[in-house]
Amino acid sequence: MGVARGVTAAIVLILMGQQAVAAELAQSASVPQAGAAVTEWPNPWQVRLRALGVITEDSGYVNAVPGSDLSYSNTVTPELDISYYFTDNIATELILGTTYANIEGQGAIGALGNVGKLWLLPPTLTLQYHFTNFGAFKPYVGAGVNYTIFYNQHAGSADALKVHNTFGTALQVGFDYMVDQHWGVNFDVKKLFLKPDFDVTVDGAKQTGKAELDPWLIGAGVTYRF
Repeated sequence: MGVARGVTAAIVLILMGQQAVAAELAQSASVPQAGAAVTEWPNPWQVRLRALGVITEDSGYVNAVPGSDLSYSNTVTPELDISYYFTDNIATELILGTTYANIEGQGAIGALGNVGKLWLLPPTLTLQYHFTNFGAFKPYVGAGVNYTIFYNQHAGSADALKVHNTFGTALQVGFDYMVDQHWGVNFDVKKLFLKPDFDVTVDGAKQTGKAELDPWLIGAGVTYRF
């Protein structure tokens, strides 16, 4: 009887020990240990602030004037953009910035000199693909649409000038180099295909034409991922 009781007690202790170990393992699996890495889905929002060089194509024409041409001033301006990541690879970006342009007559209308000056606001929305297999170096490509608003328009040698708001398309390539989880540096190149129509009045005669701006937007700045 004593042997039987001893064997029974030993079996009970073994079973209780197994249950305790199982419970401890389950608790260890459910509660992260101190210092252990915890994998979380990153915040999908990101912002960038860039200095942006705007370089135009210097082309255009007045419809009724053969040999007419136009050129536009290049500028540097700040740019803010806001990105939202649907996945690690797919994001959308809203690009915000404003700048001005002086319009100069060229070719057959070169004698006009400065035709006028205006400001433009070209918000651009792109869909991007981000490459994620290069570590801290994160290149991307994008394409999207643009709607440019022309405001504060002032005639120079012309009597009156009106450039019409218009839609355009955009292509984009760039990269972020992330210094840590949140901060990085950015370089970005965009091409806008932008050809607004305009009305101009010179010496009382009203004319129409097209300004083929098609600017390159070359920017560098900082990235912050929330």
